[in-house]
Amino acid sequence: MGGREIMAAAGVLFPDRDGRVLVVRNSYRAKHPIAVPGGGWERADPSPRHTAVREIREELGVTPVLRELACLDWSVDHDRPPIAAFLYWAEPLTDEQRAAVRLEAAELDAMVHLPADLLLSAVPPLLSRRMGACLRAPRSAAPLELADGLPVGHSVLHLPPRPAPAYLGAAALAGLLPPGAGLQAPPPPLGKQAYYASRPKVRAKARMLFTDPDGRVLLVRLKPWRGEAPWVLPGGSVEADRELPRAGARREALEELGWDREPGRLLGIDWVTVHPWDPPHLSLVYDGGTAGPELLAAVRLQEEEIAEWRLFTPREATRVLTPPAAGRLAACLAVRALPPTAGPAELVNGAPPVAAR
Repeated sequence: MGGREIMAAAGVLFPDRDGRVLVVRNSYRAKHPIAVPGGGWERADPSPRHTAVREIREELGVTPVLRELACLDWSVDHDRPPIAAFLYWAEPLTDEQRAAVRLEAAELDAMVHLPADLLLSAVPPLLSRRMGACLRAPRSAAPLELADGLPVGHSVLHLPPRPAPAYLGAAALAGLLPPGAGLQAPPPPLGKQAYYASRPKVRAKARMLFTDPDGRVLLVRLKPWRGEAPWVLPGGSVEADRELPRAGARREALEELGWDREPGRLLGIDWVTVHPWDPPHLSLVYDGGTAGPELLAAVRLQEEEIAEWRLFTPREATRVLTPPAAGRLAACLAVRALPPTAGPAELVNGAPPVAAR
């Protein structure tokens, strides 16, 4: 997959009754020891929600009750593959859970609930931007769309520019945490690039939802591949090593339809695990707006990949789309009908996610 590969990770925001949020201290990470509980997606995890639950069980020894997806942050770094970071709100830990917490001895040596000003100075800058966005925006705006921790799409409506707090690291928490375990970092079994190469990867697809003035949905039919020629929303794989998903959606619309359209708000975030022979992929659907007669007359199909295009009523579309794609379309149309401040739908295979246990 080369430049289309991304990593995925999931973290959890545990508020307490006073509005403070839980952070943990890594016992041997001297440079950036303060973090939010969570970790990387593994192939056995059916979805990022399952990743979040598994990581909390491993790190804290308790099972969280997850609520809404707080944000999806697409993080880019020249030293590693891009990461799709999912951050979830959880129910506060109960008294029984707090008593049952057993920190993962090999990695963590302390945890504490912190007010926003302290925790945003204690965690690394990218995580600070990500957590700060989730704390500042109303919960009704979730999930937020972020790029390197900065708001994009509908998130901009909720998050006016604000100076970033100075990064102080663990020094911000002087006197709030017990002395550290003082463990030495274990020698890395692999070099950085070999480690990233060993991590499981997924792909991302960016699509755009166009409708005509009568509300009919524009679908394209792919040319046969692996014995299939499905109808889909215009779009395709994000070239993750050189573009963000919004740029991928714009490029795909230009290639497939000949239209240069800026993607509107993010309507749906779908974790797709349909084909057993394929790794999961993250499907992001953006609002393409209304296509009038002049624009429709200007369609220029990408002949190498697209067999035809057609307009369908939403009911007609459900008959030609695969069940997950039909569910995804219905959810995106529902979000599209909401005020522009509303966040996208969180989905797994086109349906609302079930509780991860």
